[in-house]
Amino acid sequence: MRTYMAKSGEIQRKWYVIDAQGQTLGRLSSEVASILRGKHKPTFTPNVDTGDNVIIINAEKIELTGNKLKDKIYYRHSMYPGGLKTRTANEMRTKYPERMLELAIKGMLPKGSLGRQMAKKLHVYAGPEHKHQAQQPEVYELRG
Repeated sequence: MRTYMAKSGEIQRKWYVIDAQGQTLGRLSSEVASILRGKHKPTFTPNVDTGDNVIIINAEKIELTGNKLKDKIYYRHSMYPGGLKTRTANEMRTKYPERMLELAIKGMLPKGSLGRQMAKKLHVYAGPEHKHQAQQPEVYELRG
């Protein structure tokens, strides 16, 4: 018996919609990263993008445990001397909830061109509305 290796032309992609309301950031992110990679499929191949498209709604209602809202800090740098910018998780959740989820999920994907290709299939929205009705997304039930 030979090992099955998926080819990019044979992949069937689905669309899933996930409600982030009341979900913990890390637990949601790890499951979404697994869906984007395609690890939930029997045809998973590590070097091919076999994952599905994911729509996340209500990103502004994501939960963080412990004191992370005030202690967790997001850094970015302008590449100029003294250009370090910081934001707390609370500021990120109120101003840029989509970016907070995207950063968490992208950090769990492979690095390089394959990971960037997988990240393009992620669509995050702060509120309950999304613009992908035409793709007829299925509601995805999270584990646990």
